[in-house]
Amino acid sequence: MNRLQIFQVFPNIPEPLSFLEVLSRNLWWSWQVDATELFRRIDPRIWDDCGRNPIVFLARIPQSRLEALARDNGFLSDQERIKERFIELVCTPAEQSYPLYGQQGGVAYFSMEFGVHECLPLFAGGLGILAGDHLKAASDLAIPLTGVGLFYWKGYFHQFLDSDGWQQEENPEIDLYNLPVERAKDSSGRDVSVSVEGIDGEIHANVLKIMVGRTSLYLLDTNLRENPPEVREITSRLYAGDPKIRLSQELLLGIGGMRALAALEITPSVCHINEGHAAFAALEKLVQTISDYNVDLETALEIAPRTTVFTTHTP
Repeated sequence: MNRLQIFQVFPNIPEPLSFLEVLSRNLWWSWQVDATELFRRIDPRIWDDCGRNPIVFLARIPQSRLEALARDNGFLSDQERIKERFIELVCTPAEQSYPLYGQQGGVAYFSMEFGVHECLPLFAGGLGILAGDHLKAASDLAIPLTGVGLFYWKGYFHQFLDSDGWQQEENPEIDLYNLPVERAKDSSGRDVSVSVEGIDGEIHANVLKIMVGRTSLYLLDTNLRENPPEVREITSRLYAGDPKIRLSQELLLGIGGMRALAALEITPSVCHINEGHAAFAALEKLVQTISDYNVDLETALEIAPRTTVFTTHTP
């Protein structure tokens, strides 16, 4: 039987431009005006056509254009200036300016959506933009914060007008290979995955990692072969309309998110729950507190509220 295979072809990035590939794999560029402009000036039309996604963008630039840029002293000078700042603000380990958090792993920030940039369509509106800004600010301020969310492989719907002028929507599937996403690994270098008891059985999820400057964002993904179709759908779309899927999303985000942090050996001093979607994290925190510190439920009920922060947007 003939099998259809898909190959991705990438241009050969000249060595003087190798930093562009590094930059494209960290969303730090998305809130740095000069870094964004560095990509755009290569070819403004292609930059807009590919949705301002630098990974897709670099794959579409003609080899001749890349070779010309490798000889452009002005472009190379600007790239070097951005590279120096990237090394200083992203690659250099931040001093633990916040000793209250530093010893235990800082803040774990749970949110159903994260709006870091449009090329990563994991947000619907203000809640996600706020969450994304928290990640960016934490990176800039060197605050030890870790984001925890879900990876929606069909993102949030795109709206458009049909030929009759009626509003329509679509959920195009996201291509992981065109995003700065990698599998999260534990201290032994093994891929991290978690399981949660769901409404109709076990939910298995891989843990993915995206770097937002210095800040790590971990996203749980149920689109796995070992899951039945209905379980794969749990992380297909943001804010699914089916009540069962919606509840499963919240179970996975809260309980699965806490278990993912444990597998990564991240012990947060504070859990920040952005809206009620991740409320189950508080229950898993109780379980982990009892287990990790060998205390009874009454004591755990004293500890958990003192180390949990909740933000509401619809009081």
